[in-house]
Amino acid sequence: MWYCYSPTAKKAYLNALACDPVSAFGGVVITNAPVDLETAEELNKLFMEILIAPDYTTEAMSLLKSKKNRILLKRKAVALPTVMFKTILNGVLEQDKDNQTETTDQFKVVTHKAPTDSENRALEFALKVCKHTKSNTIVLAKEGQLLASGVGQTSRVDALRQAIEKAHSFGFDLNGSVMASDAFFPFPDCVEIAGQAGITAVVQPGGSIRDQDSIDYCNEHGLAMVTTGVRHFKH
Repeated sequence: MWYCYSPTAKKAYLNALACDPVSAFGGVVITNAPVDLETAEELNKLFMEILIAPDYTTEAMSLLKSKKNRILLKRKAVALPTVMFKTILNGVLEQDKDNQTETTDQFKVVTHKAPTDSENRALEFALKVCKHTKSNTIVLAKEGQLLASGVGQTSRVDALRQAIEKAHSFGFDLNGSVMASDAFFPFPDCVEIAGQAGITAVVQPGGSIRDQDSIDYCNEHGLAMVTTGVRHFKH
């Protein structure tokens, strides 16, 4: 799963594809912007099973239809559910859907150094990705660009190491990037690893009795950290 936003659908697609061009083969592409011919030309280079968009130009539709067995769907506005259901042993679990996404207005700066405007925008974006990926989750990003994510790990350190390795394998420079975590850091190990990798700003829920250990490391090494007071877990 890869995410990106950009002023044009073509650029957003290319940036998203760069996050993981290997896993993208044979997948599903979804855009919240109409697909024009320029975007369709890029999309047509990749084998995909399904493409979902709010609309397509005539030229784009003609090109995209040229590939057999490709499913083209038009996304319609729908009312999203407010609860979720999951089957469990001998029953069903009902829970409220996680509809909350924090913005910079809700960020609490806990370090001496505050994030720059660009870092804040990157932190917002990383947090959006973070809430939609399996816990334990670490997301690395720059403004509007997912660099890598480590997801579904039993250890948050493992999630971070996975994300760093993936980012490097796809040629991303992590210097000046940001990190989002779906839960707090009970130890400073994650911010230590992040700082050594070139990450300069961090967003996390906060709430650990040892929050100060991570904050102290950030202060000593020039990282910015913000907390949200909200924990996102997707299991």
